[in-house]
Amino acid sequence: MGTKAITNELPMPIWIALTVLGFILFWPLGLMILAYFIWSGKMKCCTGRLAPWKSDDFKWWNNLHRGSGTTGNAAFDEYRETTLRRLEEERQEFAQFLERLRRAKDQEEFDRFMSEQDARRSSK
Repeated sequence: MGTKAITNELPMPIWIALTVLGFILFWPLGLMILAYFIWSGKMKCCTGRLAPWKSDDFKWWNNLHRGSGTTGNAAFDEYRETTLRRLEEERQEFAQFLERLRRAKDQEEFDRFMSEQDARRSSK
């Protein structure tokens, strides 16, 4: 008789007792038992709720994040594309601003270095 056969034969009260005992003895063990209990489908109340993102209700969300780009609502898709385009332009403008800022700082440091070098040369 394998482990799988033993775990399938255990009634619900024993699973509950094992989970409680696991929490009492060593809480990570209790969590592992509870996780197995839920994900194995033994807790019938949670089987449909474990992966709601796999259901058809969330298909538009999955498509959105996989890059298919359509939600089925043309007005929203257009608004989203416009907003994403605007955000990308703002990101590029900000990156250019930061680059100009770095260059100005570098130029200022270089000018200061050169003036210090000139001052040393003239003092000798």
